[in-house]
Amino acid sequence: MVALASFVGTTIEWYDFFLYGTAAALVFNKLFFPTFDPIAGTLASFGTYAVGFIARPFGGVIIGHYGDKIGRKSMLVLTLLIMGVATFLIGLLPTYATLGPWAAGLLVLLRLVQGFGVGGEWGGAVLMAVEHAPPHRRGFYGSWPQMGVPAGLLLSTFVFAAFSRLPEDQFLAWGWRVPFLVSIFLVGLGLLIRMRILETPAFAKMKEKRVEAMMPIVEVLKKYPRQVLLAAGARVAENGGFYIFSVFTLLYATQHAKVERSVALTGVMIASAFDFVAIPFYGHLSDRIGRRPVYIFGAVMTGVLAYPLFWLIDTGSTPLVWLGLVLVFTFAHAPMYGPQAAFLSELFGTRVRYSGASLGAQLASIVAGGLSPFIATALMPKYGRAGLSVYLAVMGLITVFAVLAAAETARKDIHEDA
Repeated sequence: MVALASFVGTTIEWYDFFLYGTAAALVFNKLFFPTFDPIAGTLASFGTYAVGFIARPFGGVIIGHYGDKIGRKSMLVLTLLIMGVATFLIGLLPTYATLGPWAAGLLVLLRLVQGFGVGGEWGGAVLMAVEHAPPHRRGFYGSWPQMGVPAGLLLSTFVFAAFSRLPEDQFLAWGWRVPFLVSIFLVGLGLLIRMRILETPAFAKMKEKRVEAMMPIVEVLKKYPRQVLLAAGARVAENGGFYIFSVFTLLYATQHAKVERSVALTGVMIASAFDFVAIPFYGHLSDRIGRRPVYIFGAVMTGVLAYPLFWLIDTGSTPLVWLGLVLVFTFAHAPMYGPQAAFLSELFGTRVRYSGASLGAQLASIVAGGLSPFIATALMPKYGRAGLSVYLAVMGLITVFAVLAAAETARKDIHEDA
């Protein structure tokens, strides 16, 4: 029940977060930056997209602090409310035609709120699953909230794709707003589910013994600085690669390869479905053979599959475009994301696990996920798919080195310091 609740709540939060990425790739440049040329407008649009990632470490630190002091459950309820309200308000925003540059300013502000919320949500969601799980099944159960990412991406892309079939003038006038506005109903459902789950046994035992940290983030920085850096490094290929696969490829396919928008969106949906199935498989596999071998496989495949991905998109063939996306989601992203919740959580003690895992995870989001679509857009005109492939390969190497430097955690007793 706890794993299912974590999955449903995380799906709703990531639906909110991913809507922005899809809109940034396809419509925000036209609605909020219409005075720019196409490439500059897209860069500006992805710039506002990156702002959300800058806010994520702050959400991880602040929400993580109270998650380690008050409890995991209450913070999950709070972050769901933060995300839902911000997403709903984006759907109500006036565009450049009404407010001029102020419209973009408000868009940035709401994106910051989204980033703050999702930065605090991830740690709580994965800890609810990992700390409730049997010791030999943490990889599998920890993968359930991770499944919320492809589920949220699938749901947001499906809803956005449905409204993108409207005539262009209607879609730009009001159709793009509807996916943001319906978020408020999904948040209501998520709150009903999250209010029913219990606090984790590890945190309850810690509170009973009165051994909680006075200042969790300070303890993290004093006792676990190496683990924070390794957690951030482990996320570089996963986080950066994922946002290239799910967001930048929409731009690359539609503007560079001249693929129909519906074909690109459908490809991301199909690949998300494969990712959804593969994530728990790799989480389970990490329980059997260890976190590091599975994780390193995904990082290596990020570099190996980079050039084939863009080559397949450049063919313009619908089946080959879809094949390229399925390959990178299934064999590059999923092997890292499946065991990630357990792996990063197991690096830290119970007293500071929310703060430590959140900080490490969200630090990577600034330089990896947040900037990757922006950097890829800047690389594309001059260096083409070769430059994009090298960029992905470098991120893969960083993650390989970080995971090799980390300890194997699959057999660790995560209750030992409670």
